[in-house]
Amino acid sequence: MTLVASKCPRRVAEPPGAVVEDWETEPGTKLRVRCYWQAAPLTQPTLVLVHGLEGSMESTYMRGTAAKAWRAGFNAVQANQRNCGGSEHLTETLYNSGLSCDYRAILEKLIRDGKSEVFFCGYSMGGNLVLKMAGELGAAAPEQLRGVVAVSPSLELGACADMLHLPRNAFYEWHFVRNLKKRFRRKVELYPQRYQFNGLDRVRSVREFDDVITAPYSGYRDAVDYYTRASALRVAANIRVPTLIITAEDDPFIPLEPFRDPAITQNRHIALVVTQHGGHCGFVSRYEGDERFWAEARTVEFCLANRRSGSREVKRSG
Repeated sequence: MTLVASKCPRRVAEPPGAVVEDWETEPGTKLRVRCYWQAAPLTQPTLVLVHGLEGSMESTYMRGTAAKAWRAGFNAVQANQRNCGGSEHLTETLYNSGLSCDYRAILEKLIRDGKSEVFFCGYSMGGNLVLKMAGELGAAAPEQLRGVVAVSPSLELGACADMLHLPRNAFYEWHFVRNLKKRFRRKVELYPQRYQFNGLDRVRSVREFDDVITAPYSGYRDAVDYYTRASALRVAANIRVPTLIITAEDDPFIPLEPFRDPAITQNRHIALVVTQHGGHCGFVSRYEGDERFWAEARTVEFCLANRRSGSREVKRSG
């Protein structure tokens, strides 16, 4: 399902009136976003979508979820992570799994712009980021943040890196490492005064890339320090907004054990759905239409169920 879902086109029409903008999240850093606004955007809820490692707003699940959300009456915002989707020139920094500050900045911007109901949905690495944001906000989360969805989130980064390095996942790891190296080479070309190729040719795994590149250039001691501090599981117990987590037992590189942590299972604000099949961000069902890509449909359904609920306890859909 992992491969099929990533290549299958969504048979839904793209919402009309796409607006592409660059939103500043901190001085010197902008994220490229694509927005689909309803005719009366201030009266409608907004769903912000965040992609996974080496994805972009063009990823199939980003396009599919945005289309479903827009048809359900939501404003849809597809956010590229730093450097993704051809936006390397918008910041000197690299992207990493600890930059939940970017999505808090987007939340704050939407609130300043008058949006009264905001939801976030993150896939894979994006799922870790939106869960981390919600956990860091804790009980101080603004009332405008109505809910968070994480699909196949990389909840515990070290465990994910180790599982990705298993021999059966060699193709996936090769894909990620190749693209991470290509992206870093583009950063070196843009900012040679900041980045160097030192050690890049020796990198053969995602953990090695994070140890040699991500961690030292992002303020972490090494990959272990990065994984520890950037993993959403560390703050998940503090989540106080309605949250839906969807993961699959057969995900090839997201282990199930972290989802059994009491921070998840004993938090009454979190609804955890574990399916037998689904792969990584796949969840292709036998049904047609909106139900074909099951997690996308559940995301929109969950957000609809938690509109103006008046309670911070999760409203389960379906």
